[in-house]
Amino acid sequence: MGGYLRTAILLAGLTALFLAIGYAMGGRQGMVIAFLLACGTNLWAWWNSDRVVLSMHNAEPLAPESAPRLYRLVQGLVQRAGLPMPALYVIHEDQPNAFATGRNPENAAVAVNTGLLNLMSEEEVAGVVAHELAHIRHRDTLLMTITATLAGAIGMLAQFGFLFGGRREDGGRNPFGPIGAILLMIVGPIAAMLVQMAISRAREYEADRLGAEICGDPRWLASALQKLERYKQGIVNPTAEAHPASAHLFIINPLSGIRLDSLFTTHPPTEERVARLLAMAAPQGGGGRGGGGWGAAPAAPVRQPGPWSGGARRNPWG
Repeated sequence: MGGYLRTAILLAGLTALFLAIGYAMGGRQGMVIAFLLACGTNLWAWWNSDRVVLSMHNAEPLAPESAPRLYRLVQGLVQRAGLPMPALYVIHEDQPNAFATGRNPENAAVAVNTGLLNLMSEEEVAGVVAHELAHIRHRDTLLMTITATLAGAIGMLAQFGFLFGGRREDGGRNPFGPIGAILLMIVGPIAAMLVQMAISRAREYEADRLGAEICGDPRWLASALQKLERYKQGIVNPTAEAHPASAHLFIINPLSGIRLDSLFTTHPPTEERVARLLAMAAPQGGGGRGGGGWGAAPAAPVRQPGPWSGGARRNPWG
């Protein structure tokens, strides 16, 4: 429950920040207008997010007959998670990664990069997919829409304060004065963004925990995360670089960091995530299958033909 409590506290803090800045910058009327505008924008985004993000990353739908082995793996995990079967998509990117999207479990989708299927063992793929199913079961898409609504409303209030010259919608002056209004206009959105990222990082930890339970062995996901982090350093994802706003959806940050993206990352440190998963696995004991070992760093990337390479592209994991 620690992760849920942390998320609730952060969400309450974001709400309090909105109320404080809203009243100071725009008064009650300005606060309501900004909130309604942000709600409308993010409601549209939430309802259409799956189609938009899948199209953004050129994801192709997968039919059961085109990837029977992958479908069997996902079906088994879905049954363990108690979820309806999500739509499956593939993204033809060499960088191994994956994400889940959709407004609810009944309208969810899981997209995997071809690099994930080519470079990971079956157990590691199971760990990654289980992590994405955990996001679906936690309804993290809805939660992040709420946080985006509040953060967007704070940004709009800051713009209102600038346009109104520090005068609130109810006719009163900003109690912080013109200098305070400028500071709030700058600091408010940054603070909201930091809280939003903190909530996103908390949700990643929770998805790791539940994903480990769904796949049955925390070491599978731990090994996958180690490999994902290592491969990411040498394989650039051009589509993700062109659309950095979608980076928080992926199981691991797909951005190379060449534009200082790591300063405002929505993902917790991979080392910490792996440590928590291995701590979960410690009471279980025993060994596990999969490439790279469970406690050690994965071997250097070896680019070998996988189920998505060459002529096998139309029959992945068949």
